[in-house]
Amino acid sequence: MSSTKLRLALFGSGRIGQVHARNIADHPELELVLIADPFIDGARALASRTAGRAVQDPDEVFADSTLDGVVIASPTPTHVDLMSTAAAHGLAVLCEKPIDLDIDTVLDCRERIKEHAVPIMLGFNRRFDPHFASVRTQVAAGAIGALEQLLITSRDPAPAPRDYIAASGGIFRDMTIHDLDMARFFLPNIVEVSAMGTNSFHDDTKALGDFDAATIILRGRDGEIVNITNSRHCAFGYDQRLEAFGSTGMLTAGNVAPTTVRRYGSNGTEEAPAYFPFFLERYAQAYRAELDAFALSIRTGDPCSPGFDDGVAALVLANAAAESAATGKTVAITD
Repeated sequence: MSSTKLRLALFGSGRIGQVHARNIADHPELELVLIADPFIDGARALASRTAGRAVQDPDEVFADSTLDGVVIASPTPTHVDLMSTAAAHGLAVLCEKPIDLDIDTVLDCRERIKEHAVPIMLGFNRRFDPHFASVRTQVAAGAIGALEQLLITSRDPAPAPRDYIAASGGIFRDMTIHDLDMARFFLPNIVEVSAMGTNSFHDDTKALGDFDAATIILRGRDGEIVNITNSRHCAFGYDQRLEAFGSTGMLTAGNVAPTTVRRYGSNGTEEAPAYFPFFLERYAQAYRAELDAFALSIRTGDPCSPGFDDGVAALVLANAAAESAATGKTVAITD
């Protein structure tokens, strides 16, 4: 640990911005200097609870020559410009997913930032979840032999508000993209995507031309199969599970509850507490570990993982899933 704290600015004071602000303020190696949001009242309220100074104009952030990096938790349409400007100022970047909803815009951004040798991390925080990370580490070490099948389950407790869904880019680019990155965490080389979506319970989602549930099948370069199950509702809470099946065994990571206490009685056994209600609670450790990794990359200058190209690859797979669901055809992924 260095005695000099890294100085960070945060873009966005909404739900995700609040998570990052608290984690930065609590981190022993980091200092939250600025919180930028055009909705200045939100930035001021967040600054009063954490640290830093609220500003309305992004230019005020880039005018501060003492900064080491920025965290971008603002709406998706702002990501590319903020990331490009930060890189041009020599600032490390941690950006929430997706980089953008349009792949051409993302590829153009890659061209703009490639000349700037700064760490850029994409906010696929589930890679840092201790349960999933442990499974991946053991798979990589050969604990279950050759990986043959990967099953990823991700179900939200309830659909997001209509306005959010309308601007999200659809279930594959908004929700499944996390699971697609998790698939690549285990199997970087995906060559085929097949997807099916349905509308069975949420009228707003259907009216917006999106799906409320989906199943996606991926094929790896060496014949591995990944099965992803998504739903925008789940009666028993935030359902997040993973299973890795290999030639000599299997590893699983189950749902997480606040405690491991179980109740036994005449009316039933193994009665357990409810699962965490949403991603903010379920992945609290992952968000903190993600920030640790970002700080380390700033200190060392080493490339971030997940990096910009992981964001590109996940969006390519999400686009392929959307195409497959619309056409009923399997979509090949090329280099």
